[in-house]
Amino acid sequence: MSGSAHILTLSCPDKPGIVHAVTGLLASHGLNILDLQQFSDPTSNKFFMRVHFGHAKSAADLEEGMSKLSGELQMDDYDIRPASKKPRVLIMVSKIGHCLNDLLFRTKTSQLGIEVPLIVSNHPDFRPLAESYGIEFHHLPVTKETKAEQERQILELIKQHNIDLVVLARYMQVLSPTLCEAMSGKIINIHHSFLPSFKGAKPYHQAFDRGVKIIGATAHFVTADLDEGPIIEQRVSRVNHSMSPKELVEEGSNVESQVLASAVKWWSEKRVFLNGHKTVVFN
Repeated sequence: MSGSAHILTLSCPDKPGIVHAVTGLLASHGLNILDLQQFSDPTSNKFFMRVHFGHAKSAADLEEGMSKLSGELQMDDYDIRPASKKPRVLIMVSKIGHCLNDLLFRTKTSQLGIEVPLIVSNHPDFRPLAESYGIEFHHLPVTKETKAEQERQILELIKQHNIDLVVLARYMQVLSPTLCEAMSGKIINIHHSFLPSFKGAKPYHQAFDRGVKIIGATAHFVTADLDEGPIIEQRVSRVNHSMSPKELVEEGSNVESQVLASAVKWWSEKRVFLNGHKTVVFN
């Protein structure tokens, strides 16, 4: 068959006949469904759907039908895009680089279907790493007095580079409500603990002091409420009494890298939907 595979995502109020209507539209255009996932949330009464289909020459032929269907089904949102399209991602980091390094390696080896045109940091430490990958690096130091100007520069870079997603790969600064709102639903953070416990500085040392038996990490969307955004992915790792704080940090770093990479991968593949204070993730 000629043409390429596309991904259709949508959300709308739940009611009978949605799957029939959408698949019928695709069938009427001679398109083949390769994979379909759906979820009806009885709490919010919302319906979520992701359809991987082929082999369309373009999404333009579907637009008229989808626009009509959108009105009939009162869709909050729908999107059609080529499955091969790579979102453009800005990675932000401070002085801890394991997540940054992991994301760059996965991107370079095509484990992640994203483009990383630039990296922003409030410290200069990872300029050599960025340059080794041929990626533009911007050192934008920040203080309480310069925060508004620094974030203005970040927003300008987002606009200049047509950024689709911002990833905070251990960026240890709290974003202002202005930046959070400007990129609402498009900023993912890795939190270095299994939320909602051990917030703040040195979480693994806090865990050590409490004698925990598991440690973990949480990838979530960023909102103006610190570390309270909708959770995308969480994982844990078992630890024991014999491990030092340094060993906990090392094990935690592995979990953080895995969790963040998964969250970015699922977002890039249009598998993550916002559902109020929660997410729907078709992984």
